[in-house]
Amino acid sequence: MSSNPTVVSKAAEFREKLFSRVMVADGAMGTMLYSRGVFIHRCFDELNITAPQMVLEVHQDYVKAGAEILETNTFGASRPRLEGFGLADKVAAINHAGVRIARQAAAAREGVYVAGALGPLGIRLEPLGPTSFQEARAFFREQAVALIEAGVDAIFLETFTTVNELREAADAVREAAGGLIAVIGHLTINDDGTLYDGADIATFAPQLDALPLDAFGLNCSVGPKVMLEALEQIVPHTKKPLSVMPNAGHPTAVEGRNLYLTSPEYMAQYARRFLWAGAKIVGGCCGTTPEHIKSIRAEARSLQPGSKSLAVTVEEPKAKAKAMPKVPASEKSQLGAKLAAGTFVSFVEILPPRGIDASREIEGARLCKEHGIDCINVPDGPRASARMSAQVTCQLMQAQAGIETVLHFCCRDRNILGIQSELLGAHAVGVRNLICITGDPPRMGAYPDATAVFDVDAIGLTNIVSNLNSGLDIGGNPMGSQTRLLCGVGANPGAVNLDEEIRRTEWKIEAGAEYIVTQPVFDLGQLDAFLRRIERFKIPVIAGIWPLTSFRNAEFMVNELRVPVPTSFMERMRLADSPDKARQEGVAIAREMVQQVRRLVRGVQLSAPFGRYSMAIEVAEAIGPR
Repeated sequence: MSSNPTVVSKAAEFREKLFSRVMVADGAMGTMLYSRGVFIHRCFDELNITAPQMVLEVHQDYVKAGAEILETNTFGASRPRLEGFGLADKVAAINHAGVRIARQAAAAREGVYVAGALGPLGIRLEPLGPTSFQEARAFFREQAVALIEAGVDAIFLETFTTVNELREAADAVREAAGGLIAVIGHLTINDDGTLYDGADIATFAPQLDALPLDAFGLNCSVGPKVMLEALEQIVPHTKKPLSVMPNAGHPTAVEGRNLYLTSPEYMAQYARRFLWAGAKIVGGCCGTTPEHIKSIRAEARSLQPGSKSLAVTVEEPKAKAKAMPKVPASEKSQLGAKLAAGTFVSFVEILPPRGIDASREIEGARLCKEHGIDCINVPDGPRASARMSAQVTCQLMQAQAGIETVLHFCCRDRNILGIQSELLGAHAVGVRNLICITGDPPRMGAYPDATAVFDVDAIGLTNIVSNLNSGLDIGGNPMGSQTRLLCGVGANPGAVNLDEEIRRTEWKIEAGAEYIVTQPVFDLGQLDAFLRRIERFKIPVIAGIWPLTSFRNAEFMVNELRVPVPTSFMERMRLADSPDKARQEGVAIAREMVQQVRRLVRGVQLSAPFGRYSMAIEVAEAIGPR
């Protein structure tokens, strides 16, 4: 172990972050060196000594792209692999140089860590080959010692094809490092999710969980789609953090060269899904470039902003002493009073107009009020689209339709100063009900080059609202007055990683959330399971109900929005043989869901697909007397 206390501190810091937040790793090293003219059959690891500037430039490009973990150019720097190039006597020198170069690049930005890359030996182990497990462990230990001596913050074991070889590598690193350095192990899989020896996920996932690894996952060989499907099957088998680093799809032969054609945008879409599924480390392998990592980093930041946001969301004891007593929910708004009284409430979601004319939306709000709807829920730039200000839309509806509104307030477009200003402004003009959300990243909309802010996420935003309700600004300074904002948050009962969703929901409640609005719900069992997990908080939950409009719409919900729809509902929509019948069936399903959730939740939020407000009103009739 390096005697440098800074290195030890960085290793401990990495381990802490591994268990507390998402981190973005870099992409392919070999792909980038190859693109710079390095012959494919050359020893890439030797470039640490013979062409260090070239390796440094690759690392620097990944740092500029936003990578938080740089892997050393040492994947093949074990004795057996180097021996094939006549370099067996340079194990220590090549690994030391690899760490030194990566450390130099990482120094350019705070919060960048260096992980020593260690790959398979490239030789057959017993019982298929002459090399014993004991010999293999010695080779791994030799390289691990060199990486640790040079001062890595973690070690990544990558592209292993069997659990047996990965086990020897993990044991060797543990022998060399003890418990001071995090060890992350990766297997590589076939297109059907099996290992090269035929082991399926149900077999190898528990074996991985039992290895002395701090985290584990998958890398290389397959593209993001197959890796996501495999990751979702691995999740139930472990409580450890998961790491995923797919290839940029399968290589395509173009004029004698193998090229990876998967776009950064496509990789970013799957990065979001990896994070939804519970991954803690997301990066890339063969074919991925700094452009891929830049897109992945933007996606990760939208779901979990960096730690800098914590400085403005944590209340210090001094600030708490100056806080004003918070106003009860029942005194904040009509919605707050209804929730406090136990009244079953109904929302209808109406999107802001694309232009300056909100007359159609106002008329829809007026129609909803006439049919007993309690509030209009107005999204803030849904799907990262350019629309009229959600806050202004709320003001117009309250003034001209006479119905209370609920403002979606997202973090994408505002820094912490803008957030505070707009929250104070919303309160001043009478918009008192909020749903605090992180927001869709710009890549999802028509303006993918727009810059996202994301100083905080939904948890940090909830903390800011709570401060303002206590008469404190974002710095904990008294303002002389306080807001009366009813603070709601979102939750997804159908999340693939429900444990992670529950944790984030608990943090939102601790930050000051006063009610929850769920993503669209079609599976009553999932909703019931979610409610049982949070019942100790005694917080009102409003279930999202979405009338399906077609079988294609149902497929979109399942495959793009990742909202589970039971097979029976899918079949009913598939059998509807005309658009009109499909809409009728969608309304019928939504009405059934309303009747079933009536006993479980405190209200429903109804969608009006494509601006068809009559569909939402028809569904609301199923609520019955209130």
